Amino acid sequence: MRLASIDVFRALTMVLMIWVNDFWSLSGVPKWLQHASATEDYLGFSDVIFPLFLFIVGLSLPLAIENRRKKGNSTGEIARHLFDRTISLLFIGFFMVNSETLHQSTTIGATTWKLLMALAIALIWMDWNRSPLPVLWHKPLKVMGWLFFALLAYSYRGGPEADQWMEPQWWGILGLIGWAYGLNGFVYLYSKGSLVIMVFFWILLNGLSMASHSRFAISDPGFFQHFSTLYTGTIPAFTTAGIVATLLLNALKTKKPKFVYPTLMGLGLINVMLGILTRPIWGISKIQATFPWLAICTGIGFLTFGFLLFLVDDKKKKSWAKWIEPAGTATLTCYMLPYFIYPFYNIFGWKLPAALNAGIIGLGLSMCFALLVVTLTGVLEKKGFKLKL
Repeated sequence: MRLASIDVFRALTMVLMIWVNDFWSLSGVPKWLQHASATEDYLGFSDVIFPLFLFIVGLSLPLAIENRRKKGNSTGEIARHLFDRTISLLFIGFFMVNSETLHQSTTIGATTWKLLMALAIALIWMDWNRSPLPVLWHKPLKVMGWLFFALLAYSYRGGPEADQWMEPQWWGILGLIGWAYGLNGFVYLYSKGSLVIMVFFWILLNGLSMASHSRFAISDPGFFQHFSTLYTGTIPAFTTAGIVATLLLNALKTKKPKFVYPTLMGLGLINVMLGILTRPIWGISKIQATFPWLAICTGIGFLTFGFLLFLVDDKKKKSWAKWIEPAGTATLTCYMLPYFIYPFYNIFGWKLPAALNAGIIGLGLSMCFALLVVTLTGVLEKKGFKLKL
């Protein structure tokens, strides 16, 4: 089974993610659109996008796993698939997060390093079997991708003094998705999709999120800080909430369909109110991954999913989203394209006049850029070039 509403939700979120990720090139962006700083008790529009994507990962997980079961995949085969995708996301996230602290004096140059990173990812995770290229080229291209990664690792110099090598840091966006995907995927798989177990797991992760900002927080994790995404609870909780939403939908739609929307909307409102009520205790902060941020964004996830489920799947009104469809079906391709485009800004010295990079005009052009990326994603997908983990 595939829900069109989830694809539309994913596409919308990806377009907005590319848009807000382009804000760095603008000036005069309204505060409410930006990320809040690490010390602010504030929720900007940009702070909501990533949690929604994690929520969507959870919405999709039960459907993807059950589809594999229907195709005859054993539990072990599905577990290997989950493991492979998790490791791939962590690996890509590891390189991406280190590209942020790359020093300009790196041997091959910072711009070349970032471009080769994007190329290596494309070469390895391209679904070559569906591409027009002859089979003879598939394996050599993947090997070339791994050789590029070896070169990147060897040449890396990071930090203010160019004396640091690569380290996990905060794992990057894709790395955080990897942790959330892997943990929830395995819990769902080995609980056999139990709604009760997933609800209890969701409650546990919410409790860990609260504890991570209390006197029970691990003060000196040492080596285990690399796994803090798991034991602090906040990031994987978004994905667990998405799983719970899908399981509730499956449980109610046949026996008690009239309760589907009240349940989703009710959970949305409860989470938003819980976040608001606990804000005086922990504050709303994406950077600090506080519980109010988790609760409010989870609530927005339930509310948005309920609305799109009604509009797209029940009322069949989805033609309006046709123009962004590639962002929902070739999501990794869409996410990676800016990593190819931005380096060329430096190589060719592309730069718009300051007046076009500010205020409403700048925001509008950035949205045009996001839509251009989606359009290019669609063209590549039709040609048979699509990244797939």
